[in-house]
Amino acid sequence: MYRKQVRRRRAVLLLLVVASLTLLSLYFRESEAGPMHRAQRGVATVLGPFAEAADRALKPARDFVNWFDDTFEARGENEQLREQVAELRDELSRAQTQAGQADELGRLASLTGGGLVPPGFEAVTARVVGRSPTVWYSTITIDKGTSAGVRVDAPAIAADGLAGRVSAVTKGTAQVKLITDPTSSVTGRVLPEGSVGVVEPDVGDPQNLFLNYVQRGEEIAEGQNVVTAGFAGDALDSLFPPGIPVGRITDSSLEQQQAYQRVELRAYADLRDMQFVQVLVEK
Repeated sequence: MYRKQVRRRRAVLLLLVVASLTLLSLYFRESEAGPMHRAQRGVATVLGPFAEAADRALKPARDFVNWFDDTFEARGENEQLREQVAELRDELSRAQTQAGQADELGRLASLTGGGLVPPGFEAVTARVVGRSPTVWYSTITIDKGTSAGVRVDAPAIAADGLAGRVSAVTKGTAQVKLITDPTSSVTGRVLPEGSVGVVEPDVGDPQNLFLNYVQRGEEIAEGQNVVTAGFAGDALDSLFPPGIPVGRITDSSLEQQQAYQRVELRAYADLRDMQFVQVLVEK
């Protein structure tokens, strides 16, 4: 019985397939005015209103489903865009950091390569890895020490001018006392006249310096340059090569109560944001 039903169903299916193929063949062969085309148009005319009504009835549901699809797709795109923006931001930060470091290293090499390094010495480039926690930034820590030839009292030069001198050293690191440290003093020379004074810090302002003990009557004007005179002015035996830029004079006044002029200058080196220094060490 079951087999007969299966054979009957297969026969019906075969007849339907043959009938469908026959009707399709006749439909495509006849002209637009043929009976099958007329029948199709008649059926479409009768069922058209029902199809339109069904389409209108289902439109809210279809729009609701599309809204969900669009929402999830938009969320996915937004997440992807956020990831791309984060990656681009990181790449931009790295590029800007590398460009800033390359520029600083270039200025530093240009400064020390201009004849400031005394015979028998060489410039060792070191990265700043730490700063003093005070508001004066009076000391920094660098990543080179005795293994690189760094010794106590060795001069340290930043990208645009004098930074300070080495005050303590280990095998792999060193501490540099900046020229803004309250205990620092360096003999400076005013160009081009050659007036000599002692460069001392304005405590609390890491960029402002004073050139003290300049003899009265010597003409000093705003905008003149101050460079190292060739030796330190404190009690330590620390040699600074002559001609290292220290700062630019911003004000010069004559104090009537003293025998010296008081000269203010602005440090050339950006002691707050420098990332590299070069230490002069013996070969």
